[in-house]
Amino acid sequence: MEVGIMGLAASGKTSLFGLLTGQDPALAASRRDTQVGVAKVPDPRLDALAAMFRPKKTTPATIRFADIPGIPDEHRGEPGFNLPELRTADAVVVVLRAFSSDAVAHPRGSVDPLRDLEHIEEEFILQDQMVVERRLERLARDLQKRRDPELERERDLLVQCLAVLEDGRPLRGETFDRPAEKKLRGFTFLSLKPMLVAVNVGESEIAEDPFVDPGWAAWTSRPGLAFTRFCATLESELAELDGDDARAFMDDLGIADRALERIIGESYRLLGLISFFTVGEDECRAWSILAGTEAIDAAGVIHSDIQRGFIRAEVVPYDELLEVGSLAGCRQRGTLRLEGKTYTVADGEVVHFRFNV
Repeated sequence: MEVGIMGLAASGKTSLFGLLTGQDPALAASRRDTQVGVAKVPDPRLDALAAMFRPKKTTPATIRFADIPGIPDEHRGEPGFNLPELRTADAVVVVLRAFSSDAVAHPRGSVDPLRDLEHIEEEFILQDQMVVERRLERLARDLQKRRDPELERERDLLVQCLAVLEDGRPLRGETFDRPAEKKLRGFTFLSLKPMLVAVNVGESEIAEDPFVDPGWAAWTSRPGLAFTRFCATLESELAELDGDDARAFMDDLGIADRALERIIGESYRLLGLISFFTVGEDECRAWSILAGTEAIDAAGVIHSDIQRGFIRAEVVPYDELLEVGSLAGCRQRGTLRLEGKTYTVADGEVVHFRFNV
């Protein structure tokens, strides 16, 4: 699954992409095509398991980020939005500029993150509206030729969506049943995607919460949205320091955690992902699955042979394993359970799959 990072020019989106994935922001900024990179998902549970088992290798879960080319601004006479690559993303990080700079002008003349967010959301809604209208026109022609219950259901669903979009509301705020959700996924609507709003503040504002401004209240209560702040300049400086120096620097500034870790964590959550762990002397590893995944499918994430030859899953909650200190101790206590194919794997569980092929 993939998260697209987008924003207006000079917002800091490419800097954020580089910091998240370890890629050179200067190189990425010089290219006009979409750049894709992988970020490691920080998880203290994996660190604790690695300390317990002392494996040869520790492998965190990962998440893919795509740096979508900069958004043209129609107010400067440039072409309008063209976001086909963003449609393939499963969630979106929208980077908003909240810092002032005499060296780098804001493309719209002044710094106003709320205005920019409204502008981007409006464009998402407009793009989706155009997709719906084109599809409805085609459905109308097809239904004139023949009556088709499936096409009629699609038409009714899209008419419902069109009413929402014409009212200036994003589709992510609506509730659809499962068949409708499945149908809508095929349209890759922009305003239906979960969205993380990341406000890029100046170094002097890093300890302040920009979302206390009353203007944000109408946004922070909406479903399908998450909000965080970061300072690209500060995060770049922290990336150059080792662990102890970085921690001391953060303490001096009164910063409790890295913004990059929050952004990765929120993106992971917006995608509906959870982690389960496999442990042993060779490797401790975190695996990403969608919440609600059954054991048989979780096994397939590791290897198709494990899924094909699935016998059972040995499962123990992370907290229980940490308290007892060993899998053998959990087995003796009776907290290591045997589960079948249809068992729903929960976040943080340590799982060992028994299989035979």
